[in-house]
Amino acid sequence: MRHVLGAALLIVAAASACRSDGGAPSGFTLLFFNHSPAATVGNRSWAPDPDHSRLVAFDRALQPVRTLAGPAIALPMSVTPLGDHLLVSEEAGDGVVLDTAGRPLREWPSPAPFAVALYSAAGGRIVATRSPYRVPALAAESAAAPLVQLLDTLGRPVDGLATIHVPPTPFLTGVTNAGPAVLDAGGAFYYAPLVRDEIVKFDRSGMQRWVTRRGLYPKETDPVYLPAKGRDLQIDEAIINVALVLGPDGRLYVLGADDSAGTRLRVDVLDTARGTILETRHLGARETAVALDARGRLATFDADSLAARVPSGGREPLAPAFALPDTGGDTLTLARFAGTVTLVDFWASWCDPCREEFPHMVDLYHRYQRRGFDIVAISDDVDRAKMLAFVRQYRPPFTVLVGGGRMKQLYHYRGLPYSVLLDKSGRVVERYFGFGGTEEFQRLAATVERELDTTTIAKGLAGP
Repeated sequence: MRHVLGAALLIVAAASACRSDGGAPSGFTLLFFNHSPAATVGNRSWAPDPDHSRLVAFDRALQPVRTLAGPAIALPMSVTPLGDHLLVSEEAGDGVVLDTAGRPLREWPSPAPFAVALYSAAGGRIVATRSPYRVPALAAESAAAPLVQLLDTLGRPVDGLATIHVPPTPFLTGVTNAGPAVLDAGGAFYYAPLVRDEIVKFDRSGMQRWVTRRGLYPKETDPVYLPAKGRDLQIDEAIINVALVLGPDGRLYVLGADDSAGTRLRVDVLDTARGTILETRHLGARETAVALDARGRLATFDADSLAARVPSGGREPLAPAFALPDTGGDTLTLARFAGTVTLVDFWASWCDPCREEFPHMVDLYHRYQRRGFDIVAISDDVDRAKMLAFVRQYRPPFTVLVGGGRMKQLYHYRGLPYSVLLDKSGRVVERYFGFGGTEEFQRLAATVERELDTTTIAKGLAGP
């Protein structure tokens, strides 16, 4: 379960970035935010903020001016411009296209053979690579598999380009070839593998044009499995390349690691014509956002301090408000739950994490239902018989509604289970993505407790 809340700048800049004309910093273009690339659309820099399941828009002074959140944005790992729109790479590999008002326009799953994809776009083309942010531990692929997939703007595969590097251990093909890519307006693309010291330029046909290496390690080795410890697979690998961005100055900016664990980061600036490294900046622990100033100089910031300036907006109502039949055929509406703190949970009988989640929801309901808490569980099953068998098995004491397989289209969630905690006015307190076990439900219980206590205090202050 991944939760997200309903809604003093610290500059850690090198001396070359601090020479301003006085006053507040201005004219910045954000390149990287934590470990992710940012995108520029118009005069705003858009950054993914997966810890809060949102995108944040910054103006040229790096003041946050807008956030986009909702069920379509669960764990955004990168964002790239797609014309005037935003193409978001989700942690699970889905591509999601939004307008800058946050309206979902289209989405698609990872293109085969990629288990989890990462996307970049330019010039009406999209390129997908194997994501460096979520890499399957076991991912054998054919030696003929492409390095990147070209997609059209609807997310449909058009062509596979370039060849993969096949390691001695075939099941590590996925991690060996995972890495970010970025397209330029002419169709060329740049690729940097997660675990190899290479930065490569390909032309639009997939022909290699240059390779740059930084000499980070005396000997380049492919990832290998370490001796097993328990049931967890462990891999000996060195994190080298994390993210790529083409700056407004036409240079290639590479966010990489100075150590094998990826805890100390660096930025290399490359000339795109020949791959020459023009500048290298080694980042401190709190230099977690990288930007260019108006004169094209690197400036670094603390990403948490930038994000802390995001204003906390008012809570929004759950939309659209549902009106669905229960298992007996009676229609219930969202308004029926007004006056209670309500957890709205979307589930399906075929969803294994939903089966794990239900006993926790039953316990939560019994713990708080006498204090003004309720749960409504909305099934997204198409097969009514399987849905009813699930209900008979778990016998939930709370309301179950029948969504009939139409809920994902209405609420645009990434996967199941998906839950929304509402306050007594039907406004979103938090969203929850997936099932995170006992610890996540303990945190959910604490949130429910706070929400119920807040309501009780408000009544006391109002008097009889």
